[in-house]
Amino acid sequence: MNKAILLGTTGVAAALAMLAFGFVAGSPQAAKADTAQVVQVASSDTKIDRAEVEGIIRDYLLKNPEVLLEVQDALEAKQKEEQRIAALGVIKNAKEEIFNSAFDGVVGNPNGKITIVEFYDYNCGFCKRAIDDMQALTKAEPDLRFVLKEFPILGPDSQKASVVSMAFHLMKPEKYGEFHNALLGGPGRATEATAIKVALSLGADEAALREKMKDPSIHEAISKTYDLATKLAITGTPSYVVGNEVVFGALGQDVLAEKIEAAKAAL
Repeated sequence: MNKAILLGTTGVAAALAMLAFGFVAGSPQAAKADTAQVVQVASSDTKIDRAEVEGIIRDYLLKNPEVLLEVQDALEAKQKEEQRIAALGVIKNAKEEIFNSAFDGVVGNPNGKITIVEFYDYNCGFCKRAIDDMQALTKAEPDLRFVLKEFPILGPDSQKASVVSMAFHLMKPEKYGEFHNALLGGPGRATEATAIKVALSLGADEAALREKMKDPSIHEAISKTYDLATKLAITGTPSYVVGNEVVFGALGQDVLAEKIEAAKAAL
């Protein structure tokens, strides 16, 4: 193989590597087709043996494995940006459902200009630890409206506990914050029974509560939250919406405070 062909082939080695490993169109078949196309473009007037090209690619990557890490980093950055842009559209089109659902509890200042929405599950250990973040943030920021959105994804117990929680909220919204802290911050696993026990301790009538739990709109609201979470690419708890940004995971009070300040600046 002459020097010109070698240089041309090596020059496209990274591109060929991505194609050969199936990064193009998400399939090996597409990768093979595009590999042949790149080889043809790289040297349109000279035939290059496929085995030689693959050997050069393999040798190049063995000597420069950091190339694949760079490709992976670039791919992740691109995906995050695409996810951010998609979330902007969802937040814009579903603003009322995200920030003002009648089924969501609110703590902090109900008329606050800054709103943070937390997607949570009563049996999420990270959510339990995040209670302190919520309390600290609402205490530090008097203009903060903290919305609690039921997102029961950790099994039937979580789903049943959320039904009780939402029924209690519809009955006694002024005591929902106490209910939320008691159930989420309590020991053991949250279930329908433990949720009802907390509700009764806060003055709910058991017969009325159980009747309210049958309200089909509660299950419809939970279903809408699942759909909303899918659109926002939320797959775990806790996750937050702050302004026009989705924040994934229990990142702590300091990170959330920064997001809140950014949202205030954007007003």
